[in-house]
Amino acid sequence: MEERCVPLSTQTRTAESFRLDGKVAVVTGGASGIGRAIVQKFARSGACVRILDIDLKQAEAVALDVVNAGGNASAFQCDVTSRENVKAIFDQLFRKESVHILVNNAGISHVGSLETTMERDFDKLFEVNVKGFFNCMQATIGHMKENGGGVILNMASIAGSSALADRFAYSMSKGAVIAMTFSVAKDYLQHKIRCNCISPARVHTPFVDGYLERNYPGKEKEMFAKLSAAQPIGRMGEPHEVAALALFLCSEEAAFITGVDYPMDGGWLNLRG
Repeated sequence: MEERCVPLSTQTRTAESFRLDGKVAVVTGGASGIGRAIVQKFARSGACVRILDIDLKQAEAVALDVVNAGGNASAFQCDVTSRENVKAIFDQLFRKESVHILVNNAGISHVGSLETTMERDFDKLFEVNVKGFFNCMQATIGHMKENGGGVILNMASIAGSSALADRFAYSMSKGAVIAMTFSVAKDYLQHKIRCNCISPARVHTPFVDGYLERNYPGKEKEMFAKLSAAQPIGRMGEPHEVAALALFLCSEEAAFITGVDYPMDGGWLNLRG
């Protein structure tokens, strides 16, 4: 007799899904791209999400979408490069509630080799992608210690561990993110604070579309196809796919996982050539 695969009921699926009920999650750079997808995924999974972004108007729009869908979210304007601004925002949050999860996602990219990277570009990448992560982690770590633990998830990139052409400063910054992740995981293990990072390959975000519009006007579709085909799996990643991994790593189902850099790269690291 042939067995049939009968899907679980919606109620059962919900009960078995990765959940963040009762958790407060801070997501930096949550107004667009991967950050926005993480905000939406976390909110649908029961988290109260606090969106930190330099673009307050867009962050408020994302928060409103979450609230209209029945979730809990609020927006705060935050420049992660400013230690004072970061501390003020987190102090404001801590006066109202405990923060259980920090997702460091705010970041910028840059195209250039060692010779073509200007000092100002290098400094800007460091300020946002390295110091920004440092500022947010340092603002949160004491609070998590006092409250019995927490989860920190950093958004890195395969550029931090694999050679990518013309990504000198960007690779530097993401390599630092990976190193910081390992260090924090080691130092705060005894405080029940887990720290991991995700290293995506190319993900289709507004940044990619803007890059193509600026550099390949009239040839956007052609170049999009070329960039997609460069990955062994034959396409770019999607923000919701990164968000799904982020949800797992911040959930209790991942309680045994810390100090890990997760490549999410469509086969880039191991299947090229």
